[in-house]
Amino acid sequence: MSGESAFIAALRGIARDPAARALVDDAAVLSIGGEAIVLTHDMIVEGVHYLPDDPPEDVAWKLVAANLSDLAAKGARPLGVLLGYPLGGEAWDLRFVAGLRDVLDRYDVPLLGGDTVAGAAGSARMMGLTAIGAAPATGAPSRMGARVDDVLYVTGAIGAAGLGLAVARRERDGPESALAAYRRPVPRLAAGQALAPHVHAMMDVSDGLLIDALRMAQASGIGLTIDLDAVPLAEGCGGDQAGRIAAASAGDDYELLFAAPEGLEIALPDGLPITAIGRFQAEEGFVLIDALGPIERPERLGYEHHG
Repeated sequence: MSGESAFIAALRGIARDPAARALVDDAAVLSIGGEAIVLTHDMIVEGVHYLPDDPPEDVAWKLVAANLSDLAAKGARPLGVLLGYPLGGEAWDLRFVAGLRDVLDRYDVPLLGGDTVAGAAGSARMMGLTAIGAAPATGAPSRMGARVDDVLYVTGAIGAAGLGLAVARRERDGPESALAAYRRPVPRLAAGQALAPHVHAMMDVSDGLLIDALRMAQASGIGLTIDLDAVPLAEGCGGDQAGRIAAASAGDDYELLFAAPEGLEIALPDGLPITAIGRFQAEEGFVLIDALGPIERPERLGYEHHG
């Protein structure tokens, strides 16, 4: 068990309200009147979630986009955000504000408030954002609802952000689209709202497709088989087995991963494709296959926090 998993397990004894969803989901959902109010909070840390020389404008974009992606996975429309920010130099701070304005204007999300603190000299920047959204009372799917014989689907393509990180680190060359996917991810808000009424479970791909799919299966108490050959790869990602595993475990894609009955037919906004990549089964376990048969489970399925 990772340090993150152990800490969350310890918190479950405190998080007793049903809105907390046993801390298994990526958001809390409060039922108020005829709507579900969705609350999520993500933090990003310099050197962990972004590189020290990443542009401040892009850091702001990524912080907001990561939180809006959690709302997208609940089929929610954003109502506003609260920012927690460590002051760390006027020039950097003002560039961050410019990026914050860009992303909030792009998705028409108001900044409602938050808090600022003085960052310790020389320490890594750490900032957090709380996003608030609203969904229909029946439209906030959990990651816990997958059913036996459901198909696992994913939107868009996988692996661009992982490739973009390697490009940003100057470890390899890649298309400009990969660097943009890493620095300025696109939360699938419209797609999430369109999908929510039709799915049994949904979450976003933040830590890696493989590890996030495993988490959905475990939360639902069933097993899962994924066809690695079926995973749609972004431009520039390697198509051999090693390249596919690398793309599917890299993280930061912010596509939507969802469980629904076989044969789902729905047209998503902007022509965003959906691809069937696996199937849930009664026997617990995680099986990875390709055209040649079962694949030995990789040691690393995605990103995990180790405290």
